[in-house]
This record gives sequence, structure tokens and C-alpha cells, in this order.
Amino acid sequence: MAISGRVPLLLLLGFVPLVLRPSLGTVFLWLLAVAVLTVADWALAPRPESLGLARRPTPAVRLGYPAETVLVATNLVRRRVRALVRDAWQPTAGASDNRHRVSLGPGDRTALRTPLLPVRRGDLRATGVTLRLPGPLGLGARQRTVVIDGSVRSLPPFESRKHLPSRLARLRDLDGRSAVRVRGQGTEFDSLREYVQGDDVRSIDWRASARNRNVVVRTWQPERDRRVVLVLDTSRTSAGRVEDVPRLDSAMDAALLLAALAARAGDRIDFVAGDRRVRARVRSAGSRDVAARLQDTMADLEPVIAEADWDALVGAVQGMGRQRALVVLLTPLEPSAIEEGLLTVLPALTRHHRVVLASVRDPALDRLAAERATIDQVYDAAAAEQVLARRRRTADLLRTLGVDVIDADADRLPPALADHYLQLKASGLL
Repeated sequence: MAISGRVPLLLLLGFVPLVLRPSLGTVFLWLLAVAVLTVADWALAPRPESLGLARRPTPAVRLGYPAETVLVATNLVRRRVRALVRDAWQPTAGASDNRHRVSLGPGDRTALRTPLLPVRRGDLRATGVTLRLPGPLGLGARQRTVVIDGSVRSLPPFESRKHLPSRLARLRDLDGRSAVRVRGQGTEFDSLREYVQGDDVRSIDWRASARNRNVVVRTWQPERDRRVVLVLDTSRTSAGRVEDVPRLDSAMDAALLLAALAARAGDRIDFVAGDRRVRARVRSAGSRDVAARLQDTMADLEPVIAEADWDALVGAVQGMGRQRALVVLLTPLEPSAIEEGLLTVLPALTRHHRVVLASVRDPALDRLAAERATIDQVYDAAAAEQVLARRRRTADLLRTLGVDVIDADADRLPPALADHYLQLKASGLL
């Protein structure tokens, strides 16, 4: 049972008869009258079962973008039903304006729309729908909370998709429109043409030249149907926040841009995510919707406060096939974590694959290292320089082992990784 604000107002009106006839009996009589009216009004109020509720499916939405959930309310009785409906969601769903006043005649129905603005990834669920149906006097009301299943899947925002058109234009220039003059291990035969100054002499086709008056060379184009394996680290180091954004989310953004670009290039995308165990695994045959599949898979991934088991992650990569691939390790360039875990398994990867390590760099380190106006800032700068020096030594060690290292700010990492992929493609190093 619930009471409205009219009940306290009705009690205050009791001062009028109390002034006219001041006695304790007048007080009790007035309280009894108000209680009887309120209970009678509650008894005459429609039951919660008289209002039918159903929720329409809510489509997935990218993190930070608005969505909308729709409840359909139907009057199931032969009298007009007035109600206050509250559609409650977990706080991270960002529900607003979720209280709806309903007045329905017999058999009528209406759609109750609640705006959502997710602030975290994953499946965000409705917690319950509260119905309050007042009586004819508006004093008492029947109230009940019912469970109406509902959820919205919040996907990674993929903000780096704004860089995709420019990289696709470069890919079109690279793929078949401008032949590659230097043959690498990742190119395939395209056509024959006459030799011009500056061509690599190793591309001369002597048999074709013998049948022609001019020297003929072979041209090459970037090879298609290559493998790109994305390995997303979800261990404790990915939980750190850079510019108030988790490193894991920034790494996802870089992975999505590279996956979308590589899929358009005709390459096959595989995906592995994990920490002390493998959390997600996706195998793709080069479909154009690979970015959407990865977004759906990444939605449930969260950092785990544990060290990464690189033996398990590398084993998952090798279990996807022995064909040479571009393996992209999306993990922070943290010296201690890399030296104690990743270095021991790198030879098994670099022996068969081209390996790239992509790390989100914290710009606060550079700012601390540059500010030296006070004695406190000098100490902070010294500490920042020490951290940066360790990161540089670790990056140099990785490069010595044959790993390409890309260490960039969260905004610059996705385009930098995409540009590196295009460079490898153009050089025939995939």
C-alpha cells in the first residue's frame, strides 16, 4: 500500500474541527476518518494485474551513445486505469525520465519509452518495473514491483572508425592500383610490363624478355588471404586508466580499426583475449562484418587482477593454425610484466609469425618529465624519466628479438597500428 501527498494535507485540515471543538476525541475521530477514507480508497484502486506489461527487444548500442527501451502497457479490465509506472535499470545503464503516468481506457495500450545512456560495456539489465495504481480519491494506492526481463548490450564505442576511410583509400592505392616494385615474402604476382629505370633487377623475367624486344619485369601486389591474429591482454596491467579511460578499452579501439581494415584487404582475422586463462576466442574467414563480431565479443571482457599467462595465450594462437600470420599483441609496455612473462614465449611466436606489440602510452609521463619549475616537480620529473628509460630499454629489447613496438597515446594508437599494417603490406613483410 502507498499513500499520496493528499493524506498529510487532509490531516492538516483536522486543525479546523480541532479549533472549533478542542478535545482529544476530536483528534481521534479525525484520524479515524482519514484512515477509513484512505483504506477505502486503496480497496477501490485497480489491482496491478489489471495492467499488462511487455518489453520490446532493445538493440545493442555503442558505449556512451543513447538508446531507448520501450514498455508496452495494456489495460486488461473494463474500467479506466490510472497508474504511475517506474521502469528501473541498473545505474550503469543510465536510465532517465523513467517515471511514466498512464491513463488507459478499457483495452487501450500505450508505449512507455525510457532513454538509456550506458556508461559501461556488457549486458545491462532492468531491475524491475514498479506499478502504483491510485484509488478514485487519490489517497491510497496499490503498489507492486514486477520483473519484466530487459537488457541492452553495450558495445565498445569504436571511436577510431573515423580513421577508416582514409586508411581504406591508402589500401586501394596499395592494392592493385600501384604495383609493388620490390618483391617481399608477402606479395604475389600481378602482371608483366616493360622495365623502367629504378626497377629492381631481381624482378626481371628473363624468359619473357627473351621473347620480347625490351626487358620485361614482373610486378607484384600485396598478397591477400593472409592471417592477422589479435591478442588482447585482459590482465591487471590492462586495468590501469590513461586519461580516465581504461587501457583495455583503448586497446579494443585499436584492435577494431585494424580488424576492419584487414578484413577489407581480404585478410582473415582471428582474435584471442585472456589473462591467466583464455577469455574469448573468435575465428573469422575474412568476413566484412568482423568488426561487429569483435565488438559483440569484447562487450563482456573486463580486466582481471591477475598476471597474464602468456604460455596459454601463445598456445591459443598456435592452436589456430601454423600458417604465417601477423600477430598483434595488445598489451601495455610494462617492463616488469613483459620481462617476467612475455619474453619467455616470444621466440615461439617470432619463429613462425610477424609479431607487433601495441601499447597505450600515458602522456602524463611526458608532462611530468617536462615540468621542472619547483623542487617537487624535479623529483617527479626524475621518477618519470626513470620510468620512460625502462620502457625504452624494454622496447629496444623487444625490437632486438624481432618484435615491432608501437607505443602511442590512446588517440594515436589506432591509426598508428593501422599505418604500420599498411606499411608491412606494402613492403611484402606479412
